[in-house]
Amino acid sequence: MWPKRESWNRKLNHWKLNQRKRNKICRISAALVPPRLSEHNTDTTRQATEEEEELTAEERRKLERKLKKERKKKEKQLMREAGISTKKAEPKKPSGCELALAYLTSWSETPEEWKFQKTRQTWLLLHMYDKEKVPDKYFTILLDYLQGLQGGARDTTVQKAEAFMKEFDGSDAEDPNLLEKCERIRQVLQLLS
Repeated sequence: MWPKRESWNRKLNHWKLNQRKRNKICRISAALVPPRLSEHNTDTTRQATEEEEELTAEERRKLERKLKKERKKKEKQLMREAGISTKKAEPKKPSGCELALAYLTSWSETPEEWKFQKTRQTWLLLHMYDKEKVPDKYFTILLDYLQGLQGGARDTTVQKAEAFMKEFDGSDAEDPNLLEKCERIRQVLQLLS
């Protein structure tokens, strides 16, 4: 019989301790709420501040986190009830095309602030013949950029351009997009050869 009685006493003590903690939190949270929102009189706030002074810095920090979490939860619930979306809209990330064109513009307009980026250069070299991805306005800047191209990137670009020219010379297509692409390839070959 004794073990049951001990476990019951332990549970009772645990419950009392939790009850005391809850009461302390309520008193302190009343003190943390701004006076215009607090419905308690000055005696309870005075008691709460005395209780708060008894807390250690760590306990106070934990309590403040807990209260903040509860306030956020209540705010979300009120927002849901009002029919307002609680999810934040994620900002649109710029596409690879936009980033590469911005890189090219930065190179031409502000060379002091420009920094080499391999991924942007690779994107430009892969898509430089496509008029939709690299408009004519940027293609002229790209040609200036290609003049400073060095090493393996320069050799690879020349090899690809020559391969494209052989491919297009074999086909007698009158497609305007294809003709524009051929013209761009010729310009690149003249510049780099």
